[in-house]
Amino acid sequence: MSGSLWLKPPATQTPLPAIPRPRREGSAGRATTPPADRSAGAPPPGGHPTGGGNPTGGPLADDPLDELTARLAGLVAVAVHPDEIAAVLESDGMTDDHIRLTYGRADSFALAEDLYARVERRHPAPEAPPGGAWHTGLADCLLRGLVFALPGLAYVLAAPLLAGEQGRFGLPGGTVPLLAGAVTGWVWNQSLAHRAYTWLGLGDRPAAARALLLGAPAGALAGTAVALAAAAPGETPAALFAAGQSVYLAAATVLLVLGRERALLCALAPLAGAVPAFRWDLPDLLRAGLLLTALGASVVFAALVLRPGARRGAAGRGGPPRATSLPYGLFGLGSGLLVLHAGIGDSLVSGAGAVIALTLSMGPAEWLLHRFRGGSLTRLRTLATARQFRRAVTGTLVLCLGGYLGVLVTLTAAVTLAWPGAPWPTPPRLVTLLLIGTVLWLGLLLQAFGAVLSASAVCLSAAAAQTLEPAAGPVAAGGAAAVLAVLTGVLLVRPTAHRV
Repeated sequence: MSGSLWLKPPATQTPLPAIPRPRREGSAGRATTPPADRSAGAPPPGGHPTGGGNPTGGPLADDPLDELTARLAGLVAVAVHPDEIAAVLESDGMTDDHIRLTYGRADSFALAEDLYARVERRHPAPEAPPGGAWHTGLADCLLRGLVFALPGLAYVLAAPLLAGEQGRFGLPGGTVPLLAGAVTGWVWNQSLAHRAYTWLGLGDRPAAARALLLGAPAGALAGTAVALAAAAPGETPAALFAAGQSVYLAAATVLLVLGRERALLCALAPLAGAVPAFRWDLPDLLRAGLLLTALGASVVFAALVLRPGARRGAAGRGGPPRATSLPYGLFGLGSGLLVLHAGIGDSLVSGAGAVIALTLSMGPAEWLLHRFRGGSLTRLRTLATARQFRRAVTGTLVLCLGGYLGVLVTLTAAVTLAWPGAPWPTPPRLVTLLLIGTVLWLGLLLQAFGAVLSASAVCLSAAAAQTLEPAAGPVAAGGAAAVLAVLTGVLLVRPTAHRV
């Protein structure tokens, strides 16, 4: 077994809420699309944008559609598709009945198409991107990739301590409790991270800290309990190591969600003592001391940053339903199992190399997700038609995905060269690794745009197929990559998907 169990990051991406799209059927109430920015050509707050009729019985304007066009000219001029205008109309409560009565059009989409045809396109020059979750520097993303991968050195230190007889299911001894504890931690901490990120998105950092304060220890206990229950006689050392792994995953989730990557890097510094262990045998006492030092430092740093959540009155509002975080946990389960399958190679070294490369690639993957989003927003402001936007976004998507796969190949080669005695991956294994990387990157992209249910279902299906029939791994990964590529192409080339 490789360092895969500590390598899987509990929260690689900031989950963003789904961006709703306008409804085509007639509605009797308000639509769910959020109001757009009305800084140019929009009525003042509190004013009705239609100006073309008074539902209470007031007189109609001479030409309601002309007045509406004048009022919304600034918004209509920068739209690249009529659906964007329909979203604005519905967000202001304009029902189809009101549109038929006041403007003589069938529904909001027909009215939006008329407005789109009346106003000339005027796209301003792109502005400098604002700060926010979608604008992260390359250095920060690379740092996250490093702290995702460093825990793998714990397995190098612990290998002699965990050595034992052949385990169950043809796996090395102790693998089952390690897997059981790790999978439990992935599911729990992905869900917990999403809930904490939701609080952060609402601007309530103390409430996010409180959610982590309550959820992180519970996740550590759950992972420990599952690992101990799954341990067979003679696997007690592996079960204890799995308990420490569960505690670490909880602490790392806290530090990563609250943006304390540098603190986590400092806590993991003692694991650098594993580097000499690649060539020389280290005393067992030194190995255990390095492991416990790194674990203790992670817990202490996590406790320090959670102090705001422990203050009285920091509970905040009720927050979103907890069930909304479950799909993110399922995505963590599916993606984690895919990474584990990548780590089951012809030898321990080849499997570990694949997992290390995948984990290190999560930093560049995150940065490329930001680049895709930033490039799409720029195209939204500079292109005049929906067709041009679709072509440009598709090209950006292909470049970002290709860049990620290039990084993954480079990291695989680098790990193979750095690891003594590591064999070069065979072409079939390299192809499978790239397919798994494609699934992970596209799944993270869809998750970030709110399509987490689709991404979770595809990842879980691929992981289940590989678990039931390991020989079908390349086929399952290839099928999942194809489905996610189609979903991405359908959902993210629409201009309305990028309006925030």
